[in-house]
Amino acid sequence: MADKITPFTERAGVQDDVEPPRADWPAWPTYGLVDDLLPVLQTWQSQGRRIALATLVHVSGSSPRPVGSEMAINDRGEVAGYVSGGCVEAAVAAEALQVLETGTPVTLDYGAGSPVLDVQLTCGGRIGIFVRALDDASDYIARWTHARTHRQPFDVRVDLADGSHRYGVMDGDTGRRVFHQRHLPRPRLVIAGGDPVTLALAQLAPTFGCEVVLLRPYGPAAPPPDTTLAHYDTRPLDRALDGLELDASSAVYTLTHDIDDDHAMLAKALASPAFSVGALGSRRKAAERLQRLRSDGFEEEALARLHTPAGLDINARQPREIALSMLAELVALRPRERAAQA
Repeated sequence: MADKITPFTERAGVQDDVEPPRADWPAWPTYGLVDDLLPVLQTWQSQGRRIALATLVHVSGSSPRPVGSEMAINDRGEVAGYVSGGCVEAAVAAEALQVLETGTPVTLDYGAGSPVLDVQLTCGGRIGIFVRALDDASDYIARWTHARTHRQPFDVRVDLADGSHRYGVMDGDTGRRVFHQRHLPRPRLVIAGGDPVTLALAQLAPTFGCEVVLLRPYGPAAPPPDTTLAHYDTRPLDRALDGLELDASSAVYTLTHDIDDDHAMLAKALASPAFSVGALGSRRKAAERLQRLRSDGFEEEALARLHTPAGLDINARQPREIALSMLAELVALRPRERAAQA
């Protein structure tokens, strides 16, 4: 039965919160640096791999990972993502391989007070992890890819009894144990500018999972070096802004050093649902910006999203430090997935 509590098994070889060495297990938890599972699933699908998903569905007490965290495992034992602090991942991967063999999903129960085997996690809490084979991987990945392309949430409701799932936000789950998983669009960071801070921000932001759009009016034809950009636009700013779409997962930071261009960027951003808006500059310039925006009719509620000077105060001085302060601000403010059991 899917609802059975499955302990750490002998084949997983895990005791007392310590993962044993395994020939096929990485010496360093590089799998835990994978925040976005979709590209991994796409690659595995193209290779013809069978895939299991392990989802953190319950937390009691402390946990290093939030409910909804997922880990993907393929039939070769390769893993991406993590569901704990490295305490149970090897055991989960071993269980996932068994699920791929049997086709029967399982609920794993680890930590303090487990009715089967009391394994003390480092955090002192207790976690429940649901492992299921992704039997319709092609359809699942196609739907998630479509949602990603159109910057829409990807909602999946997983039946914790049999491992089946449905898509979209739906009612009618009364009497069944259903876990609602929501994947939001990737955060989109729109940057305007061409100075060293702009370059540092464009280079660093993708490592934090951001999709980067860079606007540099009349800039060089080639994008800046060592960057991975979703879009690079050298058209005059008014034309670039006309076609710029901003949603609730977007952030806009202007670093043009031109008061009029900065104002155009801020007005566009504050008229949108963008979750964060920032401008590089002194506090004196900040007062001028706010007054000009108020004169344009922006209410205080909209202006509350404006951060000027941009970035958290970390005593930053160098371009990469200033860029890091802005990214720290985005991490603090960005929308987060909310997963829950119905």
